[in-house]
Amino acid sequence: QVQLVESGGGSVQTGGSLRLSCAVSGMNMNAVCMGWFRQSPEKRREGVAVIRGGETDYADSVKGRFTIIRDLAKNTLFLHMSNLRPEDTAMYYCAASRNLICGPWMVRPTEAFSDWGRGTQVTVSS
Repeated sequence: QVQLVESGGGSVQTGGSLRLSCAVSGMNMNAVCMGWFRQSPEKRREGVAVIRGGETDYADSVKGRFTIIRDLAKNTLFLHMSNLRPEDTAMYYCAASRNLICGPWMVRPTEAFSDWGRGTQVTVSS
């Protein structure tokens, strides 16, 4: 049974940093596309970053500020976030596809990503 459990969210001021973690069980992280997504009350769920094999991709809004990393030995996916802005405030979710296809992850995350965690809240104050 696949299980994804996020942690590491919190409240920071503009310019601060956070590291999100996603503990993964029941799947081979190396055989799927994994990603971080976020959703705020006024927006649809959107893709933040994905990792597939050794390749990563980021939404334009977070390039240069966020880094997605996976630790296969620890079965954990990380999202390092720096220079945070108020517009980064959202619930952040970890998700995995069932294969190496990431699909249209930026705009239609649920099309390829079938397993989701419950999320961790990130709040950035100005």
